[in-house]
Amino acid sequence: MNVTAPSAATGHADFQMPAPMEAELDAVIARYPQKRSASLMLLHAVQERFGFISRGAVEWIARKLDLQPINIYELVTFYPMFRQEPLGKTHIKVCRTLSCALAGSEALRGHFCKQLGLDPEKHHPQTTPDGKFTVEFVECLADCGNAPVVLLNEELLPKVTTAMGEAILAKQR
Repeated sequence: MNVTAPSAATGHADFQMPAPMEAELDAVIARYPQKRSASLMLLHAVQERFGFISRGAVEWIARKLDLQPINIYELVTFYPMFRQEPLGKTHIKVCRTLSCALAGSEALRGHFCKQLGLDPEKHHPQTTPDGKFTVEFVECLADCGNAPVVLLNEELLPKVTTAMGEAILAKQR
């Protein structure tokens, strides 16, 4: 059974689950005594495959688990590891915890935002219109002695200055 979300014409995003992945998710669901218990596992799997959790994906998971979409949406909005929008090709995470904040991480994040045409006043993840960059303020990146730190995709960068930030952007462009 290939469950799909309603079409865009009805106001919902299109979402289609590939049949092989649906079979894998059916096997995951079968491991739980109640379908709803598989909610987080399905959310993780969908985000890993598609990069984010769309409205259509929320509706698909809800139908798959015999739940209402709000039951899935409340998980997506509660847990910070779930994203509702796609990330840019280059993901810039700037640490905002105490050591990094004292070393200037807010100004650094603001500098990245300004250089990329994003709003430095918004503290949620922002992606450039071309989809190339996402800038995000995050909690501890576990390198407090090298503050401020940036996680550039999967590479941890210590003691990042605004000049280094400009070089990072130039290299990624």
